Amino acid sequence: GTGAVVNKERVAGESVTAGQPVYRKASDDKWWKAQTDGTSAEADAQGIALHAAAAEQPLAVQTGGQITIGATIAAGVFYYVSNTAGGICPVADLGTADYVTAIGYGISTSIMVVAPVATGVVLA
Repeated sequence: GTGAVVNKERVAGESVTAGQPVYRKASDDKWWKAQTDGTSAEADAQGIALHAAAAEQPLAVQTGGQITIGATIAAGVFYYVSNTAGGICPVADLGTADYVTAIGYGISTSIMVVAPVATGVVLA
C-alpha cells in the first residue's frame, strides 16, 4: 500500500486546487494555501489538498504517504512550499526571508512521499 494518511476533519478557508500544500489556520481551524514568504504559520504546510474546494467546502488533505502529484518531479529530490500560495518548488527557488518548509520528496517522476517538515528557519 501507499500508506496514505488523509485528514478530512476541516474545510477550506479559500479556493484550493488539488496538489496544493495547505496549512491549518489557528484562528478559524480551516485549510489555507501555504506559502513561504508570509508568516511562519502560513509556511507551516501540513499536507497536500487531494481535490479542489471552494471556501467553506470540505477538503481532504493528505498528510503522509505516497501521492501521485500531477506534475513532473525527480526521484530523490526534496520539494518545498514556494513563494506562490499553494505552490511547490525545489530548494533552489527559495530566497531571502523565505521560511523553509519541506513538503515531501520524489520517488519517481510522478510520485511524491508527503512528509511535511516546517523548519521555522528563515533564509538570510
